[in-house]
Amino acid sequence: MIASPEESAGVCCTEAGNIGAEAREHRRILGSALTAAGLVNYPTEWWHWSFADRYWALASGEPVAPYGPRELR
Repeated sequence: MIASPEESAGVCCTEAGNIGAEAREHRRILGSALTAAGLVNYPTEWWHWSFADRYWALASGEPVAPYGPRELR
């Protein structure tokens, strides 16, 4: 079950200060690698990373999102 920031006391946030040092370091390593690859993080969910979708375009200042909604035929 995924908890909201309120339900998790904020530990689901990427920059949570109330997690252990090892977990914080693991999040930092993951974030460095994924950011270097061009992904962007949703800051209230440390596990949520986006690339080329609408959130990515907004967060990275790109004018378009290459991966967007698709119309069903």
